[in-house]
Amino acid sequence: MNDKFDVIIIGAGSVGVPLSYFLARKGFKTLVIDEKSSPGQGSNKAAIGGIRATHSSPGKILVGLKSLEIFRNWEKETGDDIEYYEGGYAFVTYREEDRNSLKELVKYQRQFGLEIDFYEKEEILKIIPGINPEGLLGGTYSPRDGSASPLLAIESFYKHAKKHGAIFKFREKVISLETEKEKITAVKTLSGSYRADIVINCAGGEASDIGKLAGVELPVIPDSHEGGVTEPVERFVNPMIVDIKPEKGSKNFYFYQHKTGQIIFCLTPDPPIWGTDLRETSTFLPMVAKRMIKVMPKLKYIRVRRTWRGVYPMTPDGNPIVGFKGYKNFLHLVGMCGQGFMLGPGLGYYISEYLEGKTSEELETILKEFSPDRDFGAQELLK
Repeated sequence: MNDKFDVIIIGAGSVGVPLSYFLARKGFKTLVIDEKSSPGQGSNKAAIGGIRATHSSPGKILVGLKSLEIFRNWEKETGDDIEYYEGGYAFVTYREEDRNSLKELVKYQRQFGLEIDFYEKEEILKIIPGINPEGLLGGTYSPRDGSASPLLAIESFYKHAKKHGAIFKFREKVISLETEKEKITAVKTLSGSYRADIVINCAGGEASDIGKLAGVELPVIPDSHEGGVTEPVERFVNPMIVDIKPEKGSKNFYFYQHKTGQIIFCLTPDPPIWGTDLRETSTFLPMVAKRMIKVMPKLKYIRVRRTWRGVYPMTPDGNPIVGFKGYKNFLHLVGMCGQGFMLGPGLGYYISEYLEGKTSEELETILKEFSPDRDFGAQELLK
């Protein structure tokens, strides 16, 4: 293929596919390249589907709000059911130090217009019937957060990106990036060479490898997380429940009931399991089941259907890396830290605006906070 594109996106995942949709919709001649056989075959298919704006950094809050807006209106605008459900998020606490931290965080989050509050024990028991009251001190609840199907969502973004003219090349591994002076001049795969005005790295867990093809170092290191799903049952819980209390082997865990009735759950291992090994372990299910039943006793009667393992492309401070680095036309949207599904559509929208030459206070905040050249010493409170 000798055509020149406006944009080449490397990676057809949680970030690259929504970005291609927004760019193609604006008229950008867009090519998406991925070594796998279809969209969303990397970290996206391992995502559990949570979507929230209730973060602790301005950039993530702004991107999360935009993503929620996109997910919330998607079926109305496209006719595609992506199983969006507005059940909210609840960060529950059983420790006094977490209670105080969450209360302070709520004050900060409300400055951005987020609908969130801290509720004492008795109120949380009403919001989440069946939660274990023993030792419960309360928690936050944000009713406007939600969930959707990562598989249905990416297929829908993919379909509509193609309708707007985006071209996808699957089973093509990027093997080199040709450069001249301050620009990338071509993206080479085993099947051909492609040229574009702008090359965008959306390669998820392989983001650092793509950067290195052009001599660009990106502090993105993948670590492995496991998730699971149960049989469908009648709805009995609305919000995603997040228990931020650390226990042996885990930093936190979280679960929610999907729109179709299944309980979907995940756990943050402590210490982290660095690398890209996707083999399931024998320790995950006993550990997470014990924690889940302790918080929600009625879960012990539900049968687990399967578990899986995916990759979180982590950065040192828990924030994404978004911006040009290394070359004037080499843009990076990487290091989503396991939140690519919830941040991808919002980032796609804002970056399409950016490449169109538009600006806004929100966009400036996002680009500054996520800059590849920032100080990575800070840590987000709730990664």
